[in-house]
This record gives sequence, structure tokens and C-alpha cells, in this order.
Amino acid sequence: GINYEQYSDDLFVMDSVESTSALLYKAVHAGTTIFNCYSVEDVVFKNNVVSGVVVNWTPVLLQGMHVDPLNIMAKCVIDGTGHDSEMCRTVARKNGIRLATDTGAVIGERSLDVVAGEEEVVNGTKEIYPGLYVCGMAASAVSGTPRMGPIFGGMLLSGKKVADLIIKALKG
Repeated sequence: GINYEQYSDDLFVMDSVESTSALLYKAVHAGTTIFNCYSVEDVVFKNNVVSGVVVNWTPVLLQGMHVDPLNIMAKCVIDGTGHDSEMCRTVARKNGIRLATDTGAVIGERSLDVVAGEEEVVNGTKEIYPGLYVCGMAASAVSGTPRMGPIFGGMLLSGKKVADLIIKALKG
């Protein structure tokens, strides 16, 4: 387990390095592959469904080298790109589609409200377009909810929710 101290009834404090390391360790031992030093350039868009990601090595992109990207096919893609919500923006811009938001587009995050942000990051975690899920601060940016500040409980719950949504979708 991860060491923590209970600060109040619903607030716990833990070491960020220990908790992040433990999460990565458990994920890798459960079979997750982590692609280090990769950047997502685009998505695979087939039959109006997001069906994978187009990636390249970040050092190649930084040097401006002309190296063809790789396609990684997937039944579900998660935009967890944070405040920029890059994957959702790319899908909407390049394909002229409407996302599952009030405006059909990325709305953009609102200013910081820690309590509302913590709640709304979980509420905004969903399938935003067929094959494309959104979580974390990308969910806040897409849905137009407040950023949440330096408390990460909502981020962990958002990740858990998106995993559960995908498991349910794959089981069909």
C-alpha cells in the first residue's frame, strides 16, 4: 500500500513520489505498456470512430526530422492530455465532428475552484465521441468546468471511472 495521513474526514495526504511510483509499478506489473518519449500526432479515424493513435518519437519531432509516424490501433482511446485536451481538439478540428458537450466543441476550462473542480473532473469523465474517452484535466477543459488545484483525488477517481467505462464498453 501507499503511506498516507488522514488530515480530515475526507482529506488524506501522501507523498507524491511514493504514490506515483506505486501506481506506475502496479500498472506495469498488471500488464500496462508505457511508451516513454512518444508524442501523439493524430488519431486514427475510421468509419467515424476514433480507432487508434498516430505517434512519433518526441526527440524526432523536436529535431524536425522527417520520420514517418507509427499507428497504434485501439478499440478505445483516452484523451488524458491535460489542460490542452489535444486529442479532442484534433478530432473535432480535422474531422468536422461534434463532441458530446453543450457546444459540440472543446469548451475550455474555467478558472480555479478547488471543490467544484474536484467534483466536475469526475462528472466530465466520459466517452466524448465514439471510441474517444476523456479524463482528468482534459475532461475539465472539454466540458468547460473549473480547474481543480493541487488536490489529486478527483484525478484518481476520474482515471478509475474512465477505466470502468472502457471495461464495460469492451465487455459490451
